[in-house]
Amino acid sequence: MNGRHFALVPAAGSSSRMGEPKLLMPLAGRPLILHTIEAWQRSKVDGIIVVVRPDDAALREVLQTADAARVEIVIPEVPPADMKASLQAALNHIERKYAPTSDDAFLVAPADMPRLSTAIINRLIERHALESARAILVPTLGGRRGHPVLFPWCFAAEVHALGADVGLNMIVDCQQPVLVPCEDLAPSNEYPFADVDTPEEYRKMTKE
Repeated sequence: MNGRHFALVPAAGSSSRMGEPKLLMPLAGRPLILHTIEAWQRSKVDGIIVVVRPDDAALREVLQTADAARVEIVIPEVPPADMKASLQAALNHIERKYAPTSDDAFLVAPADMPRLSTAIINRLIERHALESARAILVPTLGGRRGHPVLFPWCFAAEVHALGADVGLNMIVDCQQPVLVPCEDLAPSNEYPFADVDTPEEYRKMTKE
C-alpha cells in the first residue's frame, strides 16, 4: 500500500502543570515545539497538522516560522477540551481537504516531545506498507511503548466516536497493535519518548 501519512500534533493544551506555555519555553535556543515540528518535517510524512487554541496568538506566530508548505495550523472555533478533541479537529481538517482513503494513515504524538525521532517515524511509515489494513503500529524501546503511534485511516471514525473521558488508548488497547522495536534507532544519550509535563522534567532536559 502506498498511501499518504499525516502527522497530528495536538498543541491546544493549557500547560496547567507547567504554570506557563510550555511549548514556547526555550530549549537549545528555540521554542520547545519547534524541535517536535522539525522532527516531523525531516520525516516522510506528507502533511503536518497542528491544532492550536483560537486565543494562542503567540504559538501561531512561532509555528508560522516553520515550513508553511508542510505545516498546516488548524484553529477550531471552540478551544478543544482535551487532546482527543484536538485530534478530532485535525482529522476533520484532513477529511475536508484531502479526502483520505483506506490506504492513508495518521500518526499521533504529543506536541511536547522535543526528542521525537525522525528515524522512528520513518520506520513506522515503512512498516505500514507491509502490514494489514487495520494494523496499528506502536514503537518500543526496551519493551516500553512510545510515540508516535500510527493508525490506519479506518480508525479515524473510531476516534470521532470516542465518548467523554475516553482517549485513543482505548482504541489501541482494544486492538492487537503491532509493536515495532526501535532500539537500533535511539541514540544512547537520548530518550526519544521523553515528554515535558512538569518544571522538573523541563529542567532535566535543559541540563542534558
